[in-house]
Amino acid sequence: MLSLARDLAGRALETARVRGATYADARFVHREVEEAHVRNGHLDGLARHDAAGVGIRAIADGAWGFAASPVLSRAEVDRVAAEAVAIARASSLVKAGDVRLAPVTAVEATYRTPLAVDPFAVPMGERIDLLLRADHAMRTVKGLRTTRASCEIWRETKYFASTEGAAIEQVLVETGGGIEAEAVGHDEMQRRSYPNSGARHQNTGGWEFVLRQDLVGQAPRIAEEAVALLTAEPCPRDVRTSVILAGNQLALQVHESCGHPIELDRALGSEAAFAGTSFLTPDRLGTFRYGSEHVNIQIDSVLPGGLGTFGFDDEGVAASQGWAVKDGVFVGYLMSRETAAALGRLSNGTMRADGWSKLPLIRMTNVSLMPGPWRLADLIADTDDGILMDTNRSWSIDDRRLNFQFGT
Repeated sequence: MLSLARDLAGRALETARVRGATYADARFVHREVEEAHVRNGHLDGLARHDAAGVGIRAIADGAWGFAASPVLSRAEVDRVAAEAVAIARASSLVKAGDVRLAPVTAVEATYRTPLAVDPFAVPMGERIDLLLRADHAMRTVKGLRTTRASCEIWRETKYFASTEGAAIEQVLVETGGGIEAEAVGHDEMQRRSYPNSGARHQNTGGWEFVLRQDLVGQAPRIAEEAVALLTAEPCPRDVRTSVILAGNQLALQVHESCGHPIELDRALGSEAAFAGTSFLTPDRLGTFRYGSEHVNIQIDSVLPGGLGTFGFDDEGVAASQGWAVKDGVFVGYLMSRETAAALGRLSNGTMRADGWSKLPLIRMTNVSLMPGPWRLADLIADTDDGILMDTNRSWSIDDRRLNFQFGT
């Protein structure tokens, strides 16, 4: 696809310019996804998804326009580019102000996800065999009703070009797998999963990541915990005690309560879908006390293996590393070129689209609460009385991300 995209991109941008765009970009995307699912010792499903197309953004008369198509031909990119400009002109009739973009250095570059074993080169039969062995290892434990194992691999080939001179090729690969066990008693059902609450855990990288998860080795423990929960004592209520969060539980809470609030489009009120707005308004930037001096939250899209790791975002901004919270003080947002300009800053490269047919939005990269010197065993040993919470089961969060409730 890349050679075709390179040929069509210049044509699309020139059409947008001729039609009156002051800025335009074209993003060609080919996404391949393969899934395998096992349930109760049997193959439960196989799927392959393959989609390709082009999305074109344009600014005309100070407003955005966007159009997309799955047809990759010269005539079609001409039509789509012209449509994007026409939509921008129509949008300008109701604009609150002109779109301003923070500057970015336009580059010609290539990025590929580092990996040891291409997951698409691993035979499907080998993938299924791993899942069947993990499923069987769970079913050696008595008392289970349902066992599941799954894996999913992604490859997204992208070409981005802009009227500012950017020309960026990327091949991003995601790999992941997981297991789940359900046990049913007289009046309840209990479930345990690994490596997280959604069972499957994705990473940027190759098949080596799935092998490192050791699904077969972890399976008996997950099954035993599901059965044990049927007769376990209820968690203490109405007590004030210490709480220790396991990594998979902490990751979700940081994602929901720390990551979404720092998406600048939410903080500015221009985005509220799915995750609401934000209590971290711009007047709090640099002054709001987020936690103790031990709290440091990093924004990182270069972290090896992170799901939010890439070379460049969908505006051509290079991946980077920075701080959302430093020494307990709120200091940074996830930003696009447009939202960064509103604060007089530069974008930190967090604009990504869910495929060729969608507009890019500010989407979380790897947002992490940085560790201190202690390990989990040290925290447990130092806690006289407390509760260890491991693997999320439920959550509820208000639409400004102020309050949350999580169940494990």
